[in-house]
Amino acid sequence: MNIFRLTGDLSHLAAIIILLLKIWKTRSCAGISGKSQILFALVFTTRYLDLLTSFISLYNTTMKVIYIGCAYATVYLIYMKFKATYDGNHDSFRMEFLVVPVGGLACLVNHDFSFLEILWTFSIYLESVAILPQLFMISKTGEAETITTHYLFFLGLYRALYLFNWIWRFYFEGFFDMIAIVAGMVQTILYCDFFYLYVTTSISLP
Repeated sequence: MNIFRLTGDLSHLAAIIILLLKIWKTRSCAGISGKSQILFALVFTTRYLDLLTSFISLYNTTMKVIYIGCAYATVYLIYMKFKATYDGNHDSFRMEFLVVPVGGLACLVNHDFSFLEILWTFSIYLESVAILPQLFMISKTGEAETITTHYLFFLGLYRALYLFNWIWRFYFEGFFDMIAIVAGMVQTILYCDFFYLYVTTSISLP
């Protein structure tokens, strides 16, 4: 495992923990898109079904279980435990506009037309756009809490580091996955405006 993969995973984990702690400590999910969290739960579920069929390493299995568990815990907190604080009026992005096209694309463009491979491809494509409901919600409200922006920052950092991971693997291992790279680039591009806002806001703070 190279340093970009490790730091990317840690950034991803940091984003998830930041979000969970924010909800739990404030007893509120205000400003958080439940729809984005549902999409991320769907991403992890469809990507990590291989937990039932193969074992790669303890690290790999542990991280997959953590991602799945945290994703569903977040969805539970938003839609069950702290439902009264959920802003459904502003979280109005239509998820089917993402899930249906991504599902069709996964069936058409994949490495192998098999059940698990199509689900893996679906998860890669869906992850690249799963944050759109959250970004759409922020654009509608015109504001984002500090902790929410930290969450988005670490998610974007995770994807950027994974792009370097793919470059590393190409040069040192000869491994090249066009689907993962293109999807990662799309996701990173979606974060570009947010990265700019995050950096300029942080610099302007006293």
